[in-house]
Amino acid sequence: MTSSARGREALEGLYWRTEILQAMYWMRGEGLATETDPLELARFLAAEPASVHAQLERLTEDGYLELTPGRLARYRLTEVGAAEGRRSFRDEFEGFTRAGHGECGPGCWCQDPKHAADACPGRPELARGA
Repeated sequence: MTSSARGREALEGLYWRTEILQAMYWMRGEGLATETDPLELARFLAAEPASVHAQLERLTEDGYLELTPGRLARYRLTEVGAAEGRRSFRDEFEGFTRAGHGECGPGCWCQDPKHAADACPGRPELARGA
């Protein structure tokens, strides 16, 4: 194998690691699935099932995923996989997951316990005593 082919293979591995861990982290966070099989994930990622299955096996060998008990090959995130999925999801989607117009964000004055009963301009429905 040439160095160019090895480089391409390494980049492809990084791409799929990021895509799969982000997808599984998001699915778990949204309550859609805590584990998945290669076919489900391939449909979700619009990818070839055999390719996704090979990547899932590689991620399992690398400690990002673990096989769940049962007849079918189903995978779930390990602690390391969840941390990497969370990090890469945050990096990729940070600009899209901020508080929107009319929503308070981290550090908003309304999150100070001294203002717990005051209505926040972004979330007046959450004020205690309202």
